[in-house]
Amino acid sequence: MSYLGIDIGTSAVKLCVMDADGAVVKTAQAGLSSSHPFEGASEQSPDQWWQALVTAASDLPADVRAAIRAIGLSGQMHGAVLLDEGLAPIRPAILWNDGRSAPQCAAMTLAEPQVGHLSGVPPMPGFTAPKLLWLSEHEPQTHARIAHVILPKDYIGLRLHGQLATDPSDAAGTSWLDEAARTWSPRLCEISATDPAWLPDLRDGPAVAGHLTPQAAQALGLLPGLPVATGAGDGAAGAVGIGAVAAGDGFLSLGTSGQLFVTTDSYRPNPDSMIHAYAHTLPGLWFQMAAMLNGARPMAWLAGLLNRPIADLLAEAETAAEGPLFLPYLTGERTPHGDADIRAGFWGLGEATTHGALMRAVVEATAFSFADASDAMRAAGTTPDHLLAIGGGTRSDFLLQMIADVIGVPIGRSDGAEVGPALGAARLARIAAGDGSIAEVCTKPQVARWFTPDATRADTLAPRLAGYRALYPALKSVSQAIAASACRA
Repeated sequence: MSYLGIDIGTSAVKLCVMDADGAVVKTAQAGLSSSHPFEGASEQSPDQWWQALVTAASDLPADVRAAIRAIGLSGQMHGAVLLDEGLAPIRPAILWNDGRSAPQCAAMTLAEPQVGHLSGVPPMPGFTAPKLLWLSEHEPQTHARIAHVILPKDYIGLRLHGQLATDPSDAAGTSWLDEAARTWSPRLCEISATDPAWLPDLRDGPAVAGHLTPQAAQALGLLPGLPVATGAGDGAAGAVGIGAVAAGDGFLSLGTSGQLFVTTDSYRPNPDSMIHAYAHTLPGLWFQMAAMLNGARPMAWLAGLLNRPIADLLAEAETAAEGPLFLPYLTGERTPHGDADIRAGFWGLGEATTHGALMRAVVEATAFSFADASDAMRAAGTTPDHLLAIGGGTRSDFLLQMIADVIGVPIGRSDGAEVGPALGAARLARIAAGDGSIAEVCTKPQVARWFTPDATRADTLAPRLAGYRALYPALKSVSQAIAASACRA
């Protein structure tokens, strides 16, 4: 007997099969691509997610698929999946890292000054609600066809079981949820050109949203009628997978994006800190989260640009002398700046700059972004005494040690930490199947290695961190100067 977790990521659909003892039996994945129809835009076809799921499932051995008894879901948050009356997508989904709706965020805040307290954080480009307001202004014909709006994992849920449902954690990232009440907010819908009737039913993550249809079962090679848990947004699913299900439990995530996440037993908004205060996928819990648009992604970006393996560049980075500084905002940033327009850049390039020095600068920037996140979390009243780590970026000892050094908090890595939210989705599936309680299923993994902060290394990095923090206002002024000059022209 086993349980299937499905994670709809940005770069891949990932599957995790977990047995009744909580051990990972098998993983599989299939890649995804994004389109960028104009500067700042990021979109994916919802049907691409389904095809990737079918491809990944076909890589699971037949005997593994035959033993699966329930399914759970996780997915990238904030994506706007627009459906017509026939439940067909109207247009490509607008993703979490899409920056087109900055003016609409400002309009929502002007219309409702308390929007950050209601929805857990001020509206930011990439959130779902301002995208609907953008569509009403820029694609009115598309907006007029909307019958339903759901999130990426919930589109896969619809294809699996035929129901329109989401969980509180994914709903939290839309800017439509009244976080304290854990219900859709008519006022937040009103200021974002959204009909509340378009929104899906709200159910806790472990609740059964529906059962696997015969058509979906045939496509995936699974038994029909399997219960499908509602699931969770990727941050909350990661928390379930790492056992962060009690007040004070925290972790950091190093995937395409980056997250610093701490579970709370009450709703604790602090909009000025740009920390997300959201409902958890589990009943009676919330969380505070620093959300960075650029987690481990800049390392992969540089490796692709240089056409070299990440592992080789990281090895060179460890021995490289201090060189340039890097601002990692390839797609803007949320915590701590809430700036969709800022972009990445190197400072201090010279003729002697090596590939290893470039990667070292990228690793430092990733660590420094967590230092900013940690400071913002403290400003919001939360200071974890240790953190666990998940996501593909956890493979790098160099990166994890540097993060521990600059934030001054021990970081623990367990075996299989890179599985991340897909494992949390499998755990939700097990609970939905009735094969264990939250406390029994959502245990913490055994830490294989602790990365203990080193004060000496932190002192050595302090001038670099100060330089990094000076880069944002400097490059922001460059962007503003270019924009001002373009307006005059």
